[in-house]
Amino acid sequence: MSIPKDPVMLLSYVNTQLRDHYSTLDDMCTSLSLEKQEIISSLQGIDYVYAKDQNQFI
Repeated sequence: MSIPKDPVMLLSYVNTQLRDHYSTLDDMCTSLSLEKQEIISSLQGIDYVYAKDQNQFI
């Protein structure tokens, strides 16, 4: 699975996937065979963190 490398595009992609298809970040990463920590690190680089209670990066 290829996901956007640009952090802003990644943010949009991940939040859309979480909103439309997955109840948690762990579920999305498992289903799409993605490295959770790589996503978290990339989005922290643009000051976004995962809000578990909202199931999105804010």
